[in-house]
Amino acid sequence: MRSKILTAGLVLATTAAIGGVADARPAGPELANPHPCAGQPGFTCSTLTVPLDHTGRVPGTIDLPVATADNVTAPKGVLLFLTGGPGQGGVGTITRIAKQRLPEVAKDYRIVMLDQRGTGPSGALQCPGLQAQMGSSDIATPSADAVRECAAILGRTAPLYSTDQTVADFDRLRQALGVPKLVVDGVSYGSFTAARYAVAHPDRVSKVILDSVLPHHATASASLYLTGLTAEARVLRAACAVAPACGYDPADDLAWVVRHRGTADGVRIFDTVVSYEFLDPTYRNPEAGDVIGALHEARGGAPARLDALLAAFKSGGDDPASFSAGLHAATLCADQRFPWGSAATPLPLRQPLLSLAAHTLPASATWPYTTGVATQQGLVQSCLPWPAERPGSNPAGPLPDVPVLLLNGDRDLSTPMEWAREEAAQAPHGSLVIVPGESHSIQNRERGHAGRDAVLSFLAST
Repeated sequence: MRSKILTAGLVLATTAAIGGVADARPAGPELANPHPCAGQPGFTCSTLTVPLDHTGRVPGTIDLPVATADNVTAPKGVLLFLTGGPGQGGVGTITRIAKQRLPEVAKDYRIVMLDQRGTGPSGALQCPGLQAQMGSSDIATPSADAVRECAAILGRTAPLYSTDQTVADFDRLRQALGVPKLVVDGVSYGSFTAARYAVAHPDRVSKVILDSVLPHHATASASLYLTGLTAEARVLRAACAVAPACGYDPADDLAWVVRHRGTADGVRIFDTVVSYEFLDPTYRNPEAGDVIGALHEARGGAPARLDALLAAFKSGGDDPASFSAGLHAATLCADQRFPWGSAATPLPLRQPLLSLAAHTLPASATWPYTTGVATQQGLVQSCLPWPAERPGSNPAGPLPDVPVLLLNGDRDLSTPMEWAREEAAQAPHGSLVIVPGESHSIQNRERGHAGRDAVLSFLAST
């Protein structure tokens, strides 16, 4: 059951009531109300109070849940592990990360996670329409009414969920932990926030891990998902070449199906193939639905298996406590750059500029998909009607000259390895590890250990 819609004024009033006196600023950051994390032995949960607006333009505070490992005297210091989305919380997953996936790291480092602003059970932004239509998807196309509803709920607080604000939260957390420097480790959109923290505070990071990489400098190409659209040909062909080889071209099948089923189904297919990687990075497992085989059958006139996959992977309805679609939209619309420019571009100019950009795109920029899929997918269509607002910053320079490890699976379609290569070129002291046969989120989901071995080696070095 969905929560009632709050007005913008009530959002501000509630925030101020939860966080304390509206114009008060804490004397110094601290982790308040420490207590054992429920169901997560070995970790302490507490609350970090941060300004609603670090620039001081909008009064109020937000309380962020934080989980810290109890090994306060860990020999190598603090590792801040950042989840992605944007829209995912972190506190509820610290046991999985520290004890199940990275236990060797947890021996040497004090692992810290937080529910970033607008996420988690106690702080998730509630936008019922977007939640129902998009859930945790970047790609599913929302209605303009659902987007406008969400923007109205957030009101003037909407720009306060940009990465700029989140990065400032991270530094207050560092201060509250009482450490001069952090190791920052981010997965997926967490790689974006990790890199942006390193760019903003180069003297406060000792090492950076970027896993399933989103480049820290936003471009219009990224908002159209051009790299992700075209990467599907490479990934599906590589999967098809694994013995026993398919004997046909899955990218050509995909292109044919998209063009014969139209743009709306093209977006659904794009969303399904990207979601499918989380279940089956081989893309061919019959028990998971064999998306490559399903596309081939659909081209041959038997669409039943493809239709079943589209239904099974239909986006929408995820619990906002685990993934907030409202936070997702608010952050991306503030942070990203689009064919119409930034969040500051007036609404009447956006569609004409988007149409102009679509007209100039060559077919090769989106193949095996189409220009229609690129312009009708969720990121563009979430932000096209989003109200004009103060945009987030968009630093273009290199990453700081500190050790940076970049990890990516070569089967990743959520954040394709081409993005990792692009970001690696911006890391003066970077090392790129591409993990064969793996898809999204190496540290969370890798079936083997090559990627995590690279993490252990990187963190063990001086």
